[in-house]
Amino acid sequence: MLTIVAAGPILLCVILMTVAGWPAKRAMPLSWLLTALAAAFLWKMDMLHILSRTVGGFLSAFEILLIIFGAILLMNVLRKSGAMASIDRMFSHITSDARLQCVLIGFVFAGFVEGSAGFGTPAALAAPILISLGFPPLAAATVCLIYNSWPVEPGPVGVPLLTASATVRDAVIAGGGDPDTFTRVLTKWVVIPHCIGGIAIIFIGVMVLCKVFGKNHSFRDALGALPFCLFTGFTVGTIYLLMGFFAGPDLTSMVAFIGALPVLIFAIRRGWFVPKKVWTFDGYEEWGDRSWGSKGNTGRVVDTKMSPLRAWMPYIVIGVLLVLTRVDVFGIKKFLNNDPLILHVSNILGTEGVNWDFKVLYNPGIFPFIPVALIAAVLFGMRKEETVSALKGTFRQISGAAVALLFGVAMVNLYRYTGTGAGDSMLYTLANAMAALFSHAYFIAAPLIGVLGAFMSGSNTVSNTLFAPIQFETATILGISQVLIVALQCMGGAIGNMICVHNIVAVCATAGTNGEEGRLIRTNILPCLIYAMIVAIIVGIFLAAGINPMPELLA
Repeated sequence: MLTIVAAGPILLCVILMTVAGWPAKRAMPLSWLLTALAAAFLWKMDMLHILSRTVGGFLSAFEILLIIFGAILLMNVLRKSGAMASIDRMFSHITSDARLQCVLIGFVFAGFVEGSAGFGTPAALAAPILISLGFPPLAAATVCLIYNSWPVEPGPVGVPLLTASATVRDAVIAGGGDPDTFTRVLTKWVVIPHCIGGIAIIFIGVMVLCKVFGKNHSFRDALGALPFCLFTGFTVGTIYLLMGFFAGPDLTSMVAFIGALPVLIFAIRRGWFVPKKVWTFDGYEEWGDRSWGSKGNTGRVVDTKMSPLRAWMPYIVIGVLLVLTRVDVFGIKKFLNNDPLILHVSNILGTEGVNWDFKVLYNPGIFPFIPVALIAAVLFGMRKEETVSALKGTFRQISGAAVALLFGVAMVNLYRYTGTGAGDSMLYTLANAMAALFSHAYFIAAPLIGVLGAFMSGSNTVSNTLFAPIQFETATILGISQVLIVALQCMGGAIGNMICVHNIVAVCATAGTNGEEGRLIRTNILPCLIYAMIVAIIVGIFLAAGINPMPELLA
């Protein structure tokens, strides 16, 4: 009985968002309310504790929202100032082969955008560039969504992974572990299997492009691009692994993809790994399906003829500042992580032990994203009304994410702290049931749970918020590595981005392919499952070999 009740709020979320079509901003508050009622009447949690844990969840979510706000604000400034149009124009003269354009723009450039902004912007920005280069709009939307998977972990300034780590922080401490160590170790064990699956997905994207949208509808047309796909995977993967191991989650996606971009452009211009025969979509209007085309006006792009170097400068500055503040050797990181630069809120609503510590200047939203975005608006000569429009647009864009995250994190807090001990909580009850259901084949289910979370919420961050604590507790009950199982959750949430409704709606709106959302999901579900199974098998091998990066958590 208690298991069914504990699963109720999660199931309600799934049903409301996938069957009823509710957005996360409507479904999450109702799920939180159901959790609060269950906590009060069945787990006997008093109202003051429910409120204090809810407020604590709101404050934790506020930190994440600041990062999202800063990242999207910068993106809006670039779009309204003409900087993004300059970046778009730069790509139009590199190669005429559609397969290489697909990888370079839909994967590498969009991967950088994911690492710096994320939250629905990568595919929506990359697809119009591909369309301007001659891609059928539906083809551009499809491949950009498939490629919006690898870079999602660790993701925009590391937010998805850091969120997963934050939601299990107390469990790590209770198990005798150090939360900062857990974050570093989790990053390493995410990037290894995710990189291997990501290299495969590069070529899978090209295969889908050629098979579904090519004139010959043949996988053979993709083979010519295989050397470039492998070279791209090796280049991105090398930087990605180095960053994941030595710099932590904040910079990994951003630096890996932007670092690979000039190398790949240089290789194309030198003719390295380039197909001998050029493959294009020329004339697709005559031989292609009419549903591939645009069904409406996708809007005017602001173009002020800005130089590429000037357009890239905000990202360059942000990259330098993040390196200086995230790498230990410079000493700035230690300064930003200590008093007096930490805001302490103790005993929230008078409840002992419910605290919140906010590292103000270590939050990437506060520094450097928001100040760099505002300075860029001034230096790019944006009018006051344009800057105000960018700010208002950013507030509108994050409003849905704000409500979903506030109540999502609050709900997780209630799940964890119901009952008088860890073994009595709603979280433990649900995890115990999942452990009994899947037993030691759980590594197969773990990434699919992450995929489901992203599909229903539209966000890897929200997926990790909902399911990382459950995955951690399930792994503890089964006696297997919590790090590896939470890593599978993170990777599954990233992979689920290629089929999540939120991203599909965003890219269809910008590509003008409204009405084809169901077709996109059907096309992308197989690449999604292949990627999920690759990471599951790799982690399964690690588990079979007895690998446990933090054995003290099972002691």
